Amino acid sequence: MIVGAVLCGGRSTRMGTDKAVLKVDGVEMARRVADALRAGGCTTVVAVGGDPVGLGRLGLVTLPDEWPGEGPMAGVRQALETWPDADAVVVVACDLPHLSGVTVASLIGALAEHPEVAAAVADTDRIQPLCVAWRPSAALTVADVFASGERRLHALLGELPIVRVSASRQDLRNVNAPGDLGTSL
Repeated sequence: MIVGAVLCGGRSTRMGTDKAVLKVDGVEMARRVADALRAGGCTTVVAVGGDPVGLGRLGLVTLPDEWPGEGPMAGVRQALETWPDADAVVVVACDLPHLSGVTVASLIGALAEHPEVAAAVADTDRIQPLCVAWRPSAALTVADVFASGERRLHALLGELPIVRVSASRQDLRNVNAPGDLGTSL
């Protein structure tokens, strides 16, 4: 089983409204990411955190945020601990609405091709820590790093063997503030 987890927690302060349900090209951002996860090979797709009612309207089952306010590493931890027997858990932030199934499939494929790594990370000229295929066995390291007080995903990934997977800049274009939307509304 390959699980896709859309990170939907957070306050969306820079955007000024809930990013997960904000439409880009007529489709809510969380829905766009969920669709890319399915297209890329994820057999189960859920939202982690966020408004369960609003996300439910998008057809997403939501895992309540177990560590609210603790950042995306908390969502990664929750997804990995929820599916310890999955073959892979692909965790993507809801604010990557241009993600394609091709990139998701590449991450899953790279993880399968490299049994020695804990994660396959999307990369342009730098890694995108909010677009990663994880082995559930990384959960222990994630929990340890989280318990130490560290919340930066870059620091977490620095503790693990990873493989970088080339992705298009468009797929990894982050939408954090109204200016990032361009004419996509």
